[in-house]
Amino acid sequence: MNSEVRLAPVLDDLPLGIDLLQAEAACEGHRFLERLVTEWMSRRERFARDGEALLAAYVGSDLVGIGGMTLDPAARGALRMRRFYVRASFRRLGIGRRLALSLLERSRPLGCQVTVNAGTSDASTFWEALGFMPDPCNGHTHVFHPRDSG
Repeated sequence: MNSEVRLAPVLDDLPLGIDLLQAEAACEGHRFLERLVTEWMSRRERFARDGEALLAAYVGSDLVGIGGMTLDPAARGALRMRRFYVRASFRRLGIGRRLALSLLERSRPLGCQVTVNAGTSDASTFWEALGFMPDPCNGHTHVFHPRDSG
């Protein structure tokens, strides 16, 4: 990759290029970016509570990925990774890993577990490589325990 990956918090407005990410995800059968846009526009979810964040990943000026973390509605005291997507042509370059590790680092001072719902076997492999353990319950498939990560 010629350009460096830059991560930026999404604070007030969704980033330019979110429509392209949303369209690509929909072509792959994923509707979670549609939900991200709908919930953001309605102000239902802004990733703004303590421990929450939404990060955009850029290569040059191009939006190539997005990922966030919210309070987990089903597991008290936990955070949940959500709305993760990296454009197909930018996968396997470490962008998703950088997004996830940046969010996990932000959660570390809170000392709470982090859950995720890995919708595919590739996603399961990705999350497990980051230290998440299979734990199918309460709407998630995997859990990360900060004490286990050293």
